[in-house]
Amino acid sequence: MLASEWAGQLDWLFARQRFGVKLGLERVRLLLAQLGDPQWEFEVVLVGGTNGKGSCASTLASILRAEGKRTALFTSPHLTRFSERFLVDGSELPGKEIAGALTHLRPHAEALEATFFEIITALACLLFARAGVEVAVMEVGLGGRFDATNALTPRLSVITGVALDHTEILGDTESQIAAEKAGIMRAHTPVLTGATGEALGVLKDVAENLEAPLWALGEDVTLTAHDLGWSGVRCVVRSPLGDIAVKTPLLGRHQARNVALATVAAQLLGASEGAVRGGVARTRWPGRLEPLLFRDRTFLLDGAHNPQAAAALAGALRQLGVAPVKLIFGVGGDKAVREIVAALEPSVAEVILTRARLSPRAAPPATLSPYWSVPTFVTESPEEALTLALTRSSPSEVIAAAGSLYLIGEVRPLLVGGTSEGRERSQ
Repeated sequence: MLASEWAGQLDWLFARQRFGVKLGLERVRLLLAQLGDPQWEFEVVLVGGTNGKGSCASTLASILRAEGKRTALFTSPHLTRFSERFLVDGSELPGKEIAGALTHLRPHAEALEATFFEIITALACLLFARAGVEVAVMEVGLGGRFDATNALTPRLSVITGVALDHTEILGDTESQIAAEKAGIMRAHTPVLTGATGEALGVLKDVAENLEAPLWALGEDVTLTAHDLGWSGVRCVVRSPLGDIAVKTPLLGRHQARNVALATVAAQLLGASEGAVRGGVARTRWPGRLEPLLFRDRTFLLDGAHNPQAAAALAGALRQLGVAPVKLIFGVGGDKAVREIVAALEPSVAEVILTRARLSPRAAPPATLSPYWSVPTFVTESPEEALTLALTRSSPSEVIAAAGSLYLIGEVRPLLVGGTSEGRERSQ
């Protein structure tokens, strides 16, 4: 397939974002049916939650690969390339395979007026079935109950935790959001969660009604974590399945909770102790507290797009001994900017404000200045922000970038090489 044909398919797909988010599962179920219901060709694990679901899903997929299972991982959004969303045994699928599946899917999607996320969920199922996948770890998008991934039938569900985000759609209390995320639970099907407080109470009530066995982190599953700084985190995870010690290269003590959930999920799926340890140790999750060396500086990239994630980043910066840092910051205008800044500011010396050029929701950098009390500098692009950060820093210094995964997706290629696809995206 010619590059122009691949580009044309992506142009069509990204244009579907104009349909926005439409709650409900009818369209995606019809779309899957018209594709021959490919989702029944493999086992499914749904991983939802406000924060940490990507880290948990990536760790679980790495363990299952170590166990020898042909494993797929579906995540959103992508950082730089659309193909990052569809990994099979840890590798992106060739563009011609994705484009071919899109060509097959497109007329059905157009007839149903399917949304962008409904299409890519169905696309993932089609690609994974064609690839002969045994198990697919599917990261849930928005909420859970009406997210397109919830059209699938999981063998196991994981809800990493519940915090305030997307409140305009999911509700403005943790209990309301928990009720939406509980939608990925199924009758008589195991559930793991890191939720606490009122949110955990909601999940327990739903699990009881569904007669679904629920194990909660801090109750049925416990862990002891030791932060190893730049080397990652060592954990001892205890559950009714036994104790197991693992070490993850993912940075930040908060990752211990995600690793613990992935570890027990893998054990429930029959993974051996050796596979768990090896899979955890080999996990990679770009753009999430990811250190990259560039021009003798260490850049630490992290999405941190809501208050809870921002607090985790701030804590990690202190634990790594690099706070206060210079921070490249940009965030969506629909986010809780004041609360995100409040969480980050104690670990920040100065801020270089910018925006993701390809995100229509990105807040204009100048509008973010009033939220900060530390020195701020306004730039209009990630390239300009990077140039200023280099000018204002010294070799061996650590510079952080955070606030939006879309921003990280534009900063990262500047550090590692490559280019973005150049398409506006909001999902």
